[in-house]
Amino acid sequence: MSMPATPVEVQSFPISHTGGSNPDTGVARITTEPSRSLVSVIARLSHEPLLHFTLLGAIIFGIDAVLHPPVKDEKVITVTKAMRQSFIDNFDEDKERTPSNDQLQKMIDSWVASEILYREGKTLGVDRGDETIRDRIAYKMQLLIFDQIRVPRPTDEQLQAWFAENHARFDEPERVSFYITPPTDQATAQRQFEDIVQQRESEELQNLTRAILARPVASLAASFGDNFRTGLLAMPEGEWKLLQSKDGWHVTRLDSRRPGNLASLDKVRDDAARIWHTEETRKLAWEAVKRLKASYQVRYEP
Repeated sequence: MSMPATPVEVQSFPISHTGGSNPDTGVARITTEPSRSLVSVIARLSHEPLLHFTLLGAIIFGIDAVLHPPVKDEKVITVTKAMRQSFIDNFDEDKERTPSNDQLQKMIDSWVASEILYREGKTLGVDRGDETIRDRIAYKMQLLIFDQIRVPRPTDEQLQAWFAENHARFDEPERVSFYITPPTDQATAQRQFEDIVQQRESEELQNLTRAILARPVASLAASFGDNFRTGLLAMPEGEWKLLQSKDGWHVTRLDSRRPGNLASLDKVRDDAARIWHTEETRKLAWEAVKRLKASYQVRYEP
């Protein structure tokens, strides 16, 4: 069977983007800023951000007061100077343009309309039993907790100790590329093998034969079984062989094998520091939630 040369594997990673310069599509993002301004005020109250977590139990019970500060008159909506500035700051994520007066007014009008609908909905009790509203408020509380956490850059000793335990996340694994026919019984696979060797395989078999490219060796056993992994790694490159996987028999050809490479902290220091920082932030946030949980009693119905 004539097979194409193995192409170079290209890996992609999902990247999430938010925001934009369109004043109409940016409204949803902008409306969250008042709560973020509150977070900034709280964060400035002390040089030790974790001290604020002692206040979060009260904040949970008064969540509406956090997200929508109380006013003397429930029919009064105040557009503060800080709110106006947050709309301006978020109009263009690159900070290269500021909104016109009309554009700014449209953003303010949208926020006011949202505030009115929220208050009227609360009055009617439309939030009760609504999982979407509950999850959104819980998400805002997560942002509140995360925004209060300030994790300093790791020391070299901290980063080296963390990297020693997590270097496998940065190592380049050993990879193999191979061709494989669909699983079947041994007799059928033997006939397919003979046809392939004699270059008389059917067009259908050619179309069903898959190319597995740059597959990490460590993942082979989970997908195909230990025996298949062992047999594949023992095969010479470029020859068709019969191999049994956990799903059946295959005609297989090892196309290439690329050795792994151990990562060096010096080469991945920035990525390692970024991941360390993210994990430390999550750990401190979870500890804060557990402290809040201590003031609650969780009951399970039988």
